[in-house]
Order: sequence, then C-alpha cells, then structure tokens
Amino acid sequence: MAMTASSGVAQGAGSAIPAGQSERSPFLRTTELLAPYQPAKPLITLSLGEPQHPVPAFVGPVLAKHIAEFGRYPLAKGIEPFRRAAANWLSIRFQLPRPVDPESEILVLNGSREGLFFAAITAARYVGPRKGRPAILMPNPFYPAYGAGARAAGCELIYLPTTLANGFLPDLDALDDATLARTVAMFIASPANPQGAVASRDYFTRLKTLADRHGFMILSDECYSEIYTRQAPGSALECAGPDFTNVVAFQSLSKRSNLPGMRVGFAAGDSKFLAVFHELRNVAAPQVPVPLQHVAVAAYSDETHVEENRRLYRIKFDLADQILGSRYGYARPAGGFCVWLDVSEHGGDEAATVKLYRDAGVRVIPGSYLSRLQNDGFNPGAGYIRLALVSDSESTAEALHRLVETLD
Repeated sequence: MAMTASSGVAQGAGSAIPAGQSERSPFLRTTELLAPYQPAKPLITLSLGEPQHPVPAFVGPVLAKHIAEFGRYPLAKGIEPFRRAAANWLSIRFQLPRPVDPESEILVLNGSREGLFFAAITAARYVGPRKGRPAILMPNPFYPAYGAGARAAGCELIYLPTTLANGFLPDLDALDDATLARTVAMFIASPANPQGAVASRDYFTRLKTLADRHGFMILSDECYSEIYTRQAPGSALECAGPDFTNVVAFQSLSKRSNLPGMRVGFAAGDSKFLAVFHELRNVAAPQVPVPLQHVAVAAYSDETHVEENRRLYRIKFDLADQILGSRYGYARPAGGFCVWLDVSEHGGDEAATVKLYRDAGVRVIPGSYLSRLQNDGFNPGAGYIRLALVSDSESTAEALHRLVETLD
C-alpha cells in the first residue's frame, strides 16, 4: 500500500498523546515518569546514549597547544585543516565516487544535532516551491532534532514507521508520487537510532533515485557509522553520484571518538546545498571554537582510539548475546550501541521502564517516547524499550542480569 501524506501525523495530531506531549524531550518525559519512584538497587543508567569510554589521550595536549585560539571568533565554515582532515577521512573510510572537496563540500558543525536541525530549514528554502504543502519525511522512531527542524521549517512532518517487518528502515516502496512531489527532504539514519539497522548500498541507491526524480534532499544521519561489531556501514555519499547531488551526510565525533561534550561534527556532500546551508549557519548557528577543531583534526587522523572503542562495544554486545539470548526479540544490531527490546508481553514499555527502575535500579527509555503516533493510532515504538550500552562492561552485565531477573 502506498504511503500517502495522511499516513504521517502533522504537528499536534494524535489524540492518544496529551496535548503538546509529542513535542517534548523523551528524556524529560522519562524523568517525570520515574519521579514517584526510588530504585531498590544502586542505579545503572542505560537511557542516555552518552558514550562513557575514556576520552582519547591526545585531546588535552592538542587543546593546550591551541588554547590561545579561544580568543578568536571562529568562522562558520570551519578552519581549512579541519575541512581537509574531514575530507581525507571520508575518502579513506568510504568508497566515494570521487574525493570530497574540502573547500566547497565540507562544513564544520557544532555537533551533528544542530546541523540536522538547520539542514531542515535550509532544505525548505533550497528546494523551493512544492506541489502542495512542503513536507519532510523521517523514520519513526526518530532523533528529535529531525522533528524540531521540520517544524521550524514550516513543513508537514510525515512519519515513516520503521518496524521489524520492514527491517527497521523506512519502506521506500510505500511512498506515493503525490507525497514525494511535495517533499523537500527525507531524514535517514544509518545505523538507525534506536534499532541499529544499516541501510544497504541498494537502499541508498533507490533513495537517491527518488530524490533525483522528485527533487528533494537526502539528509543522512551517519553519526553511528563507526560503532559496529561486524561489517562497517556504508554512507549515502557512496551512492550520491559524481557531484553528490541532493545528498548531504552528517558525522559527529561524539560516538566515534567518545567526545559528546566537545560538540564537533561536519556535513558533507552537495556543494550547492552546502553553500545555502553555510549562508544560514553564518548568521544563525553556533560556531565551533578553533581549539576544538584542532582536536577534531587529530581525531580524524587517528583510528587506533576508534578501534579500541569498537572493541569495548563488542565485549558488551557479546555479553548481551549471552545474557539476553533470544529474549524480548533481542538481536545483535548491525550498528550503533543501542539495544531495542520488545516488552509488549511484560506490561508494555512504560510499565517495564518503571518496574526496571523501581525494582532493579536500571534506567531505560520507553520506545513510545522516541516515536510518534501514525494517523491510524499506531506508535511504532510502543511496547519496546531502548538500552544504550555505554557504561563499562561490568555495569552493563549487571544491568542485563537485573533486567532478565526482573522481567522474566
């Protein structure tokens, strides 16, 4: 069945969610859900996807070397050494149709979140008039910045359910021409947050064909691309053609290099889009301090700390394989560091979240808080909980054992 515009939920729709609730932070909602309770055991937090592995050793010395540059206003475009390092890394890491031009096809970001937000606004301006109300498509569940950006852009939000049945990626075959004709952008996350699904080369190629045919932007969130335990995920840029037309990929050091507090990432791809993106960011977006860009140069020039990072996550997923087995529909994800568990037979996602916090001292996040209602009343995240395996392996093992003991 084709996915029409009515298959998504526009702002404020969905009577099953209290007024305004769908616009709020899922983490704040979880805090409010758990506020009446006290954990019976020492708390282990698996709700926030904040990497806890050690900060790379080179960070301090690089910062110290460039400390005086905190006295300069940074250029929105980013310093040339950063853009060159990011472009070089992309060319080494992915099988691109050609090397990325650091002068016109890379922009530094204050973390990928702000870039994703401003990219939605840019897309609405860049793509131009549509056949009907402009729309932005996004997976459901999704990273909240997608929705915030689409609302700020004045576009209709169209949620594409990502379920076990469609491999936890939006079903491209379900999109109808009328919807695509008014689409200005589609957000895609690979590896997906929260399920960890990875888009294949064929998937990206099919999406690129749709974008070219209907003239919309692909905003590819690839911040988890370096967290995997088996095969390295690809990039939308690999299938974007010689000029990367209609494709922009977003990267971040938060997950790759355990630097969530540094807030450095980049956007790469379509030079015409990035020129308009730069104009908006030059007057509205947060700038990235120059010393932090120098740290990023060092980070993108070193893979040793990233390989160690993956090793630590691999240990924790090995523990999840052993402790969870096939319970709750668990399957080792292709990428990312999250676990997506079906607790629909254990009281549902909110009840399981409360029980785990109250009885086991394990904090997770309800899947329904990461999703939005479709027009038919279906919430693709309902009945699931998300765990972020960001703590040390001992704490992770303890939390998983408590989870099984409490829910079984």
